Amino acid sequence: MLAAYASSQSADDPLSGLEVGERPDPEPREGWTTVSLKASGLNHHDVWSLRGVGLPADRLPMVLGCDGAGVDPDGNEVIVHAVIPSDGWRGDETLDPRRTLLSELHDGTLAQQVRVPNGNLVPKPEGLSWEHAACLSTAWLTAYRMLFTNAALTPGATVLVQGAGGGVATALVQLGNAAGYRMWVTSRDEEKGRRAVEIGADRAFGSGERLPARVDAVMETVGAATWSHSVNSLNPGGTIVISGATSGDAPAKAELTKIFFKQLRVVGSTMGTRGELERLAQFVAHRGIEPVVDTVLPLEQARDGFAKMASGDVFGKIVFTV
Repeated sequence: MLAAYASSQSADDPLSGLEVGERPDPEPREGWTTVSLKASGLNHHDVWSLRGVGLPADRLPMVLGCDGAGVDPDGNEVIVHAVIPSDGWRGDETLDPRRTLLSELHDGTLAQQVRVPNGNLVPKPEGLSWEHAACLSTAWLTAYRMLFTNAALTPGATVLVQGAGGGVATALVQLGNAAGYRMWVTSRDEEKGRRAVEIGADRAFGSGERLPARVDAVMETVGAATWSHSVNSLNPGGTIVISGATSGDAPAKAELTKIFFKQLRVVGSTMGTRGELERLAQFVAHRGIEPVVDTVLPLEQARDGFAKMASGDVFGKIVFTV
């Protein structure tokens, strides 16, 4: 089968280890099923895997990709849930200390086929396009859990999203707007801020800019570069939800005094459950939300999509059609 896979790793030149070519078809395994993919989404996770982060070299070659939607052996249209719990785990799979994501231990979704546990399939709502369905499993699921599970907000709340262009950020804006939150964003790029307003943000600000009012929650994926601004932007009793730290996880100031004095909550958030993915898909379909897609390419041109993501010149998701 055709696949985009990591054959080697380099922290300085991640694309040097990317191959787009033939890999063996998935072999049958009891309790698992094979999905014929129609579309797959690209994530920063895939570039980090090529850099050697989270993917041990002894597991290479590894088919990359966490997002995917396709058809199961019975002809059902499905969305793939990327979180794979360990054998025997019960309950919230994101809390399993031995969980993995597709492309970390098991081959991922940037291929014509992917094998997953039977329980890792979610029905694709009728009317949801393959390209939009392929956006949901990682960035959109992460955003859904941040906003609706971990932020503990009610409609009318004001939410600040640090950063405006990535898949998680655009998903946060679109989901929050649909749920009745007032969404603010920050960005170093004025054009990305303007586009965030076009897709549902109420206002856009420059990175670190003083806000006209404090917010109820901050969605934090940037890390060290925006941490102080996130803490200082919150109302007393507010919440920072963290799902990443792309600029590093060691801020110059931890702001501990402000955190305890203002009784702020700091909540970590990682991916989401199969149940949350199913509710997300229904919410997107019911509200007519169209996930922002930056680029659609055939899988054969996966290298071009990886190069675009590695450059940072992305607004929304990069999707490969299979």
